[in-house]
Amino acid sequence: MKKNIATPPVRKGGIYSLDIVSLGHSGEGVGRVEDFTVFVPQALPGEKVKAKIIEVKKNYAKGVLLTVESASPRRITAKCPIYKSCGGCQLQHLTYEGQLESKRQTVVDAITRIGKLDGVPVHATLGCTEPWYYRNKMQFPVGLTDGTVVAGCFAQGTHTIIPTTECTIQHQANNVILQEVQAALHEFGISVYDENTGTGLVRHVLGRVGVATGEVMVVLVTAAKHLPYKEQIIDRLKNRILGLVSVIQNVNGRKTNVIMGEETQTLWGRDTITDRLGDFNFAISARSFFQVNTVQAEVLYKKALEYADLSGQEVVIDAYCGTGTISLFLAQKAKKVYGIEIVEPAICDARLNAERNQVKNAEFIVGDAVDVLPRLFKEGLRPDVIVVDPPRAGCDRQVLETFVNMKPQRIVYVSCNPSSLARDLAVLNEQGYETQEVQPVDMFPQTYHIEVVALLEKK
Repeated sequence: MKKNIATPPVRKGGIYSLDIVSLGHSGEGVGRVEDFTVFVPQALPGEKVKAKIIEVKKNYAKGVLLTVESASPRRITAKCPIYKSCGGCQLQHLTYEGQLESKRQTVVDAITRIGKLDGVPVHATLGCTEPWYYRNKMQFPVGLTDGTVVAGCFAQGTHTIIPTTECTIQHQANNVILQEVQAALHEFGISVYDENTGTGLVRHVLGRVGVATGEVMVVLVTAAKHLPYKEQIIDRLKNRILGLVSVIQNVNGRKTNVIMGEETQTLWGRDTITDRLGDFNFAISARSFFQVNTVQAEVLYKKALEYADLSGQEVVIDAYCGTGTISLFLAQKAKKVYGIEIVEPAICDARLNAERNQVKNAEFIVGDAVDVLPRLFKEGLRPDVIVVDPPRAGCDRQVLETFVNMKPQRIVYVSCNPSSLARDLAVLNEQGYETQEVQPVDMFPQTYHIEVVALLEKK
């Protein structure tokens, strides 16, 4: 006989009064109706709200906030005028102090509930001195609204562009790019891409800023190579964007949601801009990976270096090394650093960054950590310290097993996903590596995203 499945106590379209008890991992308020979970974006713990249910699942429902009947003392007015429709930020309605505490709690919850690890010290989140206008990279779609060229974020859950001239988390130089490119396209009558018909030319506008140097790059992503009024557009941008050193065109002729295509050419100026982290200079191309918050990236890497506790005699592996940013920080105090990364262009950038900064004790290896680490182990490599900064999904089980087999004294785990971090810390704990402390770092103010550095030591 089939077991009866209880009917959810809420219905789609219904309006309910809710007490918000916590924040979910994506920044939404969590309320309950008869112990049935309802997620309400932009609601805060301690508030009583009215919400309209827009989706009902077996174990939870989603609602939209209608009114706040009793407000949290930490509720503030969002700085951005399109905050409620954009979706790029989730926490502008919460004081920055509240954001930092919420992010720490997210990490604590993951470690205790998913990792089943009790008593692990999780420090207060290291916040930004300036939690606005911090993003050094911008990429916005371009389109038409009532016959006018517009660029900006997509409205949440849609492909409808919200016309934007200022994003409050973008570096101000990127906001100038956003304004000036829209004006140039309008002035010269350049067609913009329509993703429904596949017609039109300009698809996206990208901006990159060297925060420490003031250097600026503009990237126009187009559906075809020919760009009308190219010289006039370049002259206009040169005259109006302070610090501009590079204008790039990327060609993406495919009917796809992927932003950039394979063909990139420099229309004017340099192929790269330069930014600095600590004592190191990094060349950043249109397609290079570089942490979007330059100031907090330095905080993150210095914490990883502190946890590595190097004296100058250690051999270090930097798994998932990307373009080698953490590797260079480690190389300052290590005898030798081996960086491993599956993306070949990133390894090319890592080698160039090492050469540019005259770092001679870092070696970079192209390949999947799942394959490279066991090979290095068979070849006799026994690192003293392993630093790992994996993708959101965390480490493959085989990678963790190889870490354990290599028997390093310390493992420094950098993560952008508390859930996969907690899972991997639990695996390593079973294999003899105890988590000593965890440090959250706020790389993305106004959003729910959080970076974490964990220190593990051999028991």
